[in-house]
Parts: sequence; structure tokens; C-alpha cells
Amino acid sequence: MDISFQKAAYSRSQGRRSLSLTEKRNRTQRIETMAESIFTLCAFLAVFAVGAITLYMVANGVPAIYRLGVREILFSSAWKPVAADPSYGILYVILTSVIGTVLAVALGVPVALLTAVFLAEIAPRPLAALVRPAVELLAGIPSVVYGLLGMLVLNPLMYRLEQVVFHGSRTHQFTGGANLLSAVLVLVVMILPTVISVSETALRAVPDQLRVSSMALGASRIQTIFQVVLPAARPGITTAVVLGVGRAVGEAMAINLVSGGSVNVPLPFSSVRFLTTAIVSEMGYAEGVHRQVLFTIGLVLFGFIMLVNILLHKIMRGEDG
Repeated sequence: MDISFQKAAYSRSQGRRSLSLTEKRNRTQRIETMAESIFTLCAFLAVFAVGAITLYMVANGVPAIYRLGVREILFSSAWKPVAADPSYGILYVILTSVIGTVLAVALGVPVALLTAVFLAEIAPRPLAALVRPAVELLAGIPSVVYGLLGMLVLNPLMYRLEQVVFHGSRTHQFTGGANLLSAVLVLVVMILPTVISVSETALRAVPDQLRVSSMALGASRIQTIFQVVLPAARPGITTAVVLGVGRAVGEAMAINLVSGGSVNVPLPFSSVRFLTTAIVSEMGYAEGVHRQVLFTIGLVLFGFIMLVNILLHKIMRGEDG
């Protein structure tokens, strides 16, 4: 009788255990299903947001192109939207954005990449622990603060340099230091934290076996860094560069304070206007065709950002292939 009682108790305990396992399994499945639904919803919301922004930009930017023509807007250099005989050419504005972004990337990426190499490969841990928060702090500073610092510190220095370079000139129009060169230097400082952080993460993701194998074959530490680690981290570094380009292309407030705001040929000491600053400067009072052209400028800027993203995907596919 004791044996039958023990068997019955064991059967009940096994039943409760199997029931408990079934309940846990069902609960886990419900949680996973709920999580999958949330993730799917977030993905659809992201796609919907991109599609909605695209449709909005196209709907508001294309009417000016139909009304004035591509040649009048994109290939004309005269920007006089409030004149008696208005003209809406943004060629110099486009060239300014392209040249300013290229110069900022050409100057900023080498500095950022070498800083990332220093933090990831060379710096002692205590020193890296001091430098890394400073880099992160640069990323957290609002862009308007960069613009104010550039206007109060950098522009006077550029004005002194401008006076030295164009001393005695009767044709140069002095800008007070608010010129393309000042804008490029501000952009360089602004893209540094993004490129440094992403590049450092990519360098740290390289397996240590590659470093050990390279040094075991007789390579020095510097040779290992530049011939093994950097090539292995190239996809991540490429992503960092493209993100830096996107930051430079899309910046408005800081550039508006240091670039001068005039539509001119993008020369180093000329007062210039970028695509973003054109929208910021004139959207508040624009109306009619003028307002439509500003939306067209936004559409061109949006196209630049999309082009950068497409370039990133192609580069990443090339690296994977």
C-alpha cells in the first residue's frame, strides 16, 4: 500500500512538472510572438516614415521644377528670389555643399582614423579612458554651440588671415572671416566624434588572432595595425566615413553662423551658402515660387543623403563579396 501511494504521489508530481514545463513553454512562445509582432511593427513604421518623407519631399519639391525647369534651378548660378525679375539658380549652392563636404571629409577623416587607431591599439587603458569620454562629449555638444564658437573664435582668426592674404587688394570683398574655409573647419570638428567612435568600435571588433599571427610572422606593431587590422576593419571604417559625410551634408545651424550666407563661387575666402543654410535662412519669409524652390533644395539635399546611403550599401556589398 505504501508503494502504491508513493507511485501515485510520484505520478502527480510528474504531472505537475510536465504541466509546469508546458505552461513555461507556452508563456515563452507568447512572449516571443509578442516580441516578434512589436519588432515587425517597428520595422513597418520605419519603412512608412521613410516612404512618407520621400513622398512629401517629392510632392513639394517637384512643382517648382515643372514650373521653372531643371536648367533654371539646377544649372543657373543667379539666386535672386525677391528681385523684380526673380531667378532661382542654385548651382553655386550645390557646388558649395559638395566642395565643403569633400574638404571636411578629406581633412577630418585622417585625423579621426588615426585617433581611433590610437584609442584602440596604442593608448594605455588609463589614457584611453580619459580621451574616450572627451570624444563622446564632442558628439553631445549641440551644433549651435559649435556655430557660436566658430563665430566668436574662428571667424576673427580667419579675418586676420584674410587680411594678410588679400592685403592691398582692390577687388576682394572681405567677409570678416565668415567664409567657406571657416565652415569647412567647423564641419571637420563636428564629424570627428562620429568617425572616431564608429572606427574605434570597428577596430576593436577585429579578432586578436590576426594581430598575434601577424606579429608572430615578424611584423612590427605599426605594420600589423596598418597592414592587418585596418584592412580587416575596413567595412566598419567605411560606415564611419559615410556617417561623417551624412553629418557634414545635413548640418545647418552651425554652418549658418560661420559661412557668411551669400551665394557665391565656393572659394576658400568667399562668403558662401550651403543647401541646408539656404533653407534655414529663407524659409521663414518665403512664399509662392520662392517657397517651392526651397522645397526643391530640400529634395536635392534628400537626394544627396540617399546617394550616400546607396554608396554605403554598394561598398559594403563589395567588401562582403
